[in-house]
Amino acid sequence: MVERGRCVVCYNFEQSEAYRVEIALRPLQAGRVTALENGVCIMIEVRDLLKHYGEVKAVDGISFTAADGQITGLLGPNGAGKTTALRMITGLIRPQAGTVIVNGHDVAKDPQAVRTVLGMQGDAGGVYPRLTPREQLRYYGRFYPLSAAELDERVEAVIKMLNMDEIADRRAEGFSRGQRQKVIIGRALIHNPPNIIMDEPTNGLDVMAVRETRDTIRRFRDQGRCVLFSTHYMDEAERLCDNIAIIVNGKITAVGSPDTLKARTGRDTLEDAFVVLAGMDITALADSYMEA
Repeated sequence: MVERGRCVVCYNFEQSEAYRVEIALRPLQAGRVTALENGVCIMIEVRDLLKHYGEVKAVDGISFTAADGQITGLLGPNGAGKTTALRMITGLIRPQAGTVIVNGHDVAKDPQAVRTVLGMQGDAGGVYPRLTPREQLRYYGRFYPLSAAELDERVEAVIKMLNMDEIADRRAEGFSRGQRQKVIIGRALIHNPPNIIMDEPTNGLDVMAVRETRDTIRRFRDQGRCVLFSTHYMDEAERLCDNIAIIVNGKITAVGSPDTLKARTGRDTLEDAFVVLAGMDITALADSYMEA
């Protein structure tokens, strides 16, 4: 909610469901929140972001926003530029042009401040096989300004939240993809960030792991976090997203809620609306998925 120029975010993600912490951000003019748009706080703002690799225009001048307490989806076929865009937003890749603002901090000018308010879920392959989930959470938690007591509390809270009790003290070697995914998501949560970025979080998971991951994403929104995630699954975007930015060949072709995008095109499904808004025919769309 917004009160007198202040963005108030209610969190509910500690060990007890009844435990709620209300964080009042500094006034908007202090630079903690980028802007207000339609009565919500814009936590992530992307402006004219550009990244070319030779003649390949991986990201070609995209602009969009992600709001507090909402799920924003970056929806596009394989090779559209989703991962490159997310890596620039998190500061892992330097853009050739453009600006990314997270909680009022410029990613290029103040990357350390951005890291404290941003959590990134990346490839589930990046799990240390000889460490337990608990050890990995503690290891990553030490990169942030947490006291020993705070780190202990956060480790236990994340293990409980992601239902990792049974695997928390097992070495990760031999974990299923879904179990590794939990560790990766847990590392992104360890410092309790208000913004979460997820790169195709359900890709390669089995049915039950997909359901659990989607429930986790919804829980992030319910906790008041800003969630930005990429996907090429139309049904996933339609079920989860409050807003969608469609990206094709490195360009944003449309932005809006699933219902808005369907209404704009006069189509009954998001998939049909996507085809129209992306300027693609069905054959080209099918070919893009066959490349995965």
